[in-house]
Amino acid sequence: MADPPLRPASLARSTLIQMGVRIGILIALTTLASYLHMFHTLREDAIQQLARHVAERSQREEAIFLLARDNHALLVKALEERIQAWSQQDPDPRFDSLFTPWPDGTVRSRAEGFDGLRMVGLFVPPGVKLDTELRRRILAAHDVITQYGPAFSVRFTDTYVTLVEGPVLTFWPERPRWALDLPTDDPTLEYELFTITTPEKSPRRQTVWTGSYLYSPTQSWLVTASTPLDMEGRHAASFSHDISLDQLMDRSINDHLPGTYNLLVRDDGQLIAHPALDMRGATMGYDILGTASQAGGIPPRLASEGERAHLRSLFEKVRNRQPGEDILELPEYDEYIAVARLQGPDWNFVTVLPKSVVTASAWRSARYVLLFGLASLLLELVIMYLVLQRHISQPLRVFTEATHRVASGDFQVALDASREDELGQLAGAFRLMADKLQQREAQLRQANEGLEQRVEERTRELKTVHGQLVQTARQAGMAEIATNVLHNVGNVLNSVYTSSQLARSRMGELRLEHVSKVATLLEENQADLQRFVTEDERGRNVLPFLGKLGQNLLKERQEISTLLEDVGRYTEHIGDIVKVQQSHARTPRMSEPVLLASLVDDALRINAAALTRHQVKEVRQVPFLPPVMTDKHKVLMILVNLISNAKYAMDGVPAEQRILSVTLELPVPDRVRIAIQDNGMGISQELLTRIFQYGFTTRKEGHGFGLHSSAVAAQELGGSLTVHSDGPGRGATFTLELPYQPIEEPVPPPPQ
Repeated sequence: MADPPLRPASLARSTLIQMGVRIGILIALTTLASYLHMFHTLREDAIQQLARHVAERSQREEAIFLLARDNHALLVKALEERIQAWSQQDPDPRFDSLFTPWPDGTVRSRAEGFDGLRMVGLFVPPGVKLDTELRRRILAAHDVITQYGPAFSVRFTDTYVTLVEGPVLTFWPERPRWALDLPTDDPTLEYELFTITTPEKSPRRQTVWTGSYLYSPTQSWLVTASTPLDMEGRHAASFSHDISLDQLMDRSINDHLPGTYNLLVRDDGQLIAHPALDMRGATMGYDILGTASQAGGIPPRLASEGERAHLRSLFEKVRNRQPGEDILELPEYDEYIAVARLQGPDWNFVTVLPKSVVTASAWRSARYVLLFGLASLLLELVIMYLVLQRHISQPLRVFTEATHRVASGDFQVALDASREDELGQLAGAFRLMADKLQQREAQLRQANEGLEQRVEERTRELKTVHGQLVQTARQAGMAEIATNVLHNVGNVLNSVYTSSQLARSRMGELRLEHVSKVATLLEENQADLQRFVTEDERGRNVLPFLGKLGQNLLKERQEISTLLEDVGRYTEHIGDIVKVQQSHARTPRMSEPVLLASLVDDALRINAAALTRHQVKEVRQVPFLPPVMTDKHKVLMILVNLISNAKYAMDGVPAEQRILSVTLELPVPDRVRIAIQDNGMGISQELLTRIFQYGFTTRKEGHGFGLHSSAVAAQELGGSLTVHSDGPGRGATFTLELPYQPIEEPVPPPPQ
């Protein structure tokens, strides 16, 4: 039973909803694709920006450390030269003029005339024996610091040299009385700035760096760079610069990319700078690993244990990175990490970027795409609704009413064929179809009347011989012929109705709203149409659009014309069925050259609309065979019935599993076999022997004469019609076997 057609208003609403859903899905997919693309792009940009940032910052921040190393190289060379120059001179007069013993046992710069803003101060701890060689080295160091210290004070807090015996010479303008105020028991040789330069601690004899520490007199955070001087294979002295870290720490904390933060950390885990460090009261750097001794110092504090665990994970990732690996990822905290080395102290400058910064930017951009798409969708749906109501729904309502009238037998329908669009052409074609159907019905009525008259005449001739038996045979023959005609005509009329419905559906899919939009554009710019078409961005697209629209409309017209041709062919087949039934009892039978492959295609095409409606998939194995002499219309009638029955047999099967197989083969040279197989309800063994009996049917709406008439027609063709089934629910196979004697004359294929 055919599905009831949708009313035009329902069709318009259904079309509108379907298109809205499709466009909504497209907008959602576009938004998702935009988000993923933007996230990927922003992530790559952010990572590249991170890499550039840390590279540039490391070059800027390491300049002071590289300068300290270069200064020390200059000081070491100059001190060696000055010691060599003093090796043959008497140091006492000069030494006594600059320095003097103090009552506490120390030797310091003379207080009278000493100006620490311009002069180098000396401090010699008690108990140091000032022999001639040591005095010469002190004077040589004094000359070198005097020469270079003022110049270095522009960039460095101070410049000083510590001799291995304990004397210290310092140029420190910020503390000009340093040498005079230093406590007597100051452990000059125990400070880290000196001990890290000993051969045991610095075997490579290069510039080394202390940890960060707070210098309490000035409340400044410092780091000391020290470089050892070896002479004649032994450690003689160490040069040092105290470098202020206040500005570096402030820049590291406050000068960062949006959404990121910076930190400075040494390879041993000492944290130099971090925005979460509480530096109040601290006198030394924070040890991330917690392994450094805190004797004599107070480390900074972190806010929470979670922050400390986070910092340890980050440091482990930085410490364990591969050489050349500058961009790292910390998955457990959803962060990207960029690392650069500060040459000199070999500290790690680290910038941390949370992934949420990247995803938030991507989502903001994608949100604009989504909002704009939804607004566009609503506007388009409103426009589509108005256009469908005016140009599609109303004309289709008229077509629907006309279809119902034709289906009920009233062929006098009035349609507006004066329109110049596809709907006008369809109206004309529909009018022509209704006229042809009326003619076919009249012809069928006449054929039935003539057939009845012939049966009556035949009956009268045999009435005297056969009596009541002839009368009974006459009635049975009339019933069989009438039921055959009605059954086959009903099948073809169903295909006619289905094709007309498909034609109407194709009309509903015509995109005519674009014509209205183009007309509106041309009307808005009709004052200067040439400029609009040649210069305006939208105008330049009008002519190509009209060309494409014309091609699309031609294509749609061709497809609708094809459907109407199918209607004509099906209508012609009704007449052929009548002729077959007229010649049912006439001998000899009508035979003509037939291409069986084309005949199979015609049978499938007649049932195509119904198969599509029932969502049946076709599997064809139909090779080309030379033409054979047979009764074309009887074979076609049999195939149409078998395909139609197979379609109904699969109603209980899920739509996605319905498969109809059609096979054409030559089992032996003189016989041809056409098998119609379905995977539907199947046939029980007790019904297989009754399936071809007259009046037997398994369908509620069935009549029980389709298979019977098909089996009779197969016998009249000299062949047979058989059935096979493995049982209920396992499908069935109907096999038509015919004599096959191919002919040599080529036969043109029937029109498609």
